[in-house]
Amino acid sequence: MEEEKVLSNVVKLILVGDSGTGKTNLINVSVGQEFNPGVFTTTSCSYIQKIVKNNKKDYKVNLWDTIGQEKYRSLTKIFVKDANIVIFVYDITKRESFDSLKYWKKIINDILGDDLTLGVIGNKIDLYLEEEVKENEGKEYADSIGAKFKITSAKNNPKEISDFIEELLDIYLNKNNNNSNNRKETIKIKKMPKKERGGCC
Repeated sequence: MEEEKVLSNVVKLILVGDSGTGKTNLINVSVGQEFNPGVFTTTSCSYIQKIVKNNKKDYKVNLWDTIGQEKYRSLTKIFVKDANIVIFVYDITKRESFDSLKYWKKIINDILGDDLTLGVIGNKIDLYLEEEVKENEGKEYADSIGAKFKITSAKNNPKEISDFIEELLDIYLNKNNNNSNNRKETIKIKKMPKKERGGCC
């Protein structure tokens, strides 16, 4: 009897990026909490659970807020493990936070490999007058790593962020369902010759 892998209804999504890019507010507003301009720098990794319906099934998406400060990055690496979806976050008003995405991508690759569902968010578009990173730069980088791209504002566009998370979940589920179907077909092909040979063992 063939065994078909069933996807868990719990999905781990992590946000990574430099300190001050707005990861905490992105997570908070995506689950209906108010934007907080006074959010302090995150010094510990934590998550909020968001229930997302996909294809008539409820998925528990654990949104992990990781630490961006350099002195805590070794701790961040621990919480990256077992992530299914990764969103890289930069602040459009800080060129350094965009340049750091290459560092964060390397960390993710070293721990999780490169077969992941990825997103890139350029945050704080409400501060467009202070923009240091153009939208096309963010889009080009996202395309180069096979990631979905969104330029947005945790302050002004909570619905956009929630929709983006749901879009990434859909990509993840479709990709893994397709992989599961491909593995099942491979098993069928390997078993067919045994039936053709006949006879006892």
